[in-house]
Amino acid sequence: MYLGVDVGGTKTLVACLDDQGIIQQQLKFPTPKIYAEFLSNLAKSIVNLPTKEFVAAGIAVPGKIDREHGTGIAFGNLPWERVPIQTDVQRMLGCPVVLENDAKVAGLSEAMLLKERYRKVLYITIGTGIGTALIIDKRIDPDFDDMEGGHMPLEHNGKIQSWEDFASGRAIFRRFGKKASEITDEKTWKLIAHDIAIGLIDLVAVVQPEVIVFGGGAVSNHFQRFGDLLRHELKKYETPLVPIPPLRRAERPEQAVVYGCYDLAKELHGKFRS
Repeated sequence: MYLGVDVGGTKTLVACLDDQGIIQQQLKFPTPKIYAEFLSNLAKSIVNLPTKEFVAAGIAVPGKIDREHGTGIAFGNLPWERVPIQTDVQRMLGCPVVLENDAKVAGLSEAMLLKERYRKVLYITIGTGIGTALIIDKRIDPDFDDMEGGHMPLEHNGKIQSWEDFASGRAIFRRFGKKASEITDEKTWKLIAHDIAIGLIDLVAVVQPEVIVFGGGAVSNHFQRFGDLLRHELKKYETPLVPIPPLRRAERPEQAVVYGCYDLAKELHGKFRS
């Protein structure tokens, strides 16, 4: 068995997966603001899983991490700073644990589903902020493993802003007074698609992906409402040197992170199974 832990700003998803990557059981709990309480709640959740013996585990967190030392440096909406989360969870489980950014493992999970069709996958999740990942040949590209596309500085309305400051779910609510789930009129979605395209075309020009996958998030969950509009906006920027790839909605948007935790844990530690 493998364990996947998706630590979100508001909730944590814990999933037990078998050797074939099939979820056997999953549990959720609110993510505490105090790190010690998180560890306590995680331990209580693990007690309720069908097994306590794991080959390996993956834990995914929002924000910036130190992979060498297994440390979470900054967590976005969570007030944790420089916590030794990999060591703490490893001590709790008694098995190898790998730590990674949540968008990166979600992208890995979705890329694995497309591995027969595409070798270079750009993954985008648009929620409170904007998360990005580049997967090449079924691996998180080490040259972009700290990729923070949502923080790209871009000109918007005459001033320089981070992309997520005007295209994320938080920005949409600030601008329109509604959550993405509450927006139904096409005119508003055209404006949202335009703002997404402004940043996305820069990523396309730099990494030249074969496909772009939109994962779970308050905005990207509504891909069916803005996908065609976004294609139209991106086509305005297309040139022979910067072709616009296909756009897709994630196949497992809500569970992509725990599946990616499994993929990464099995790749790195599955071979050590006795």
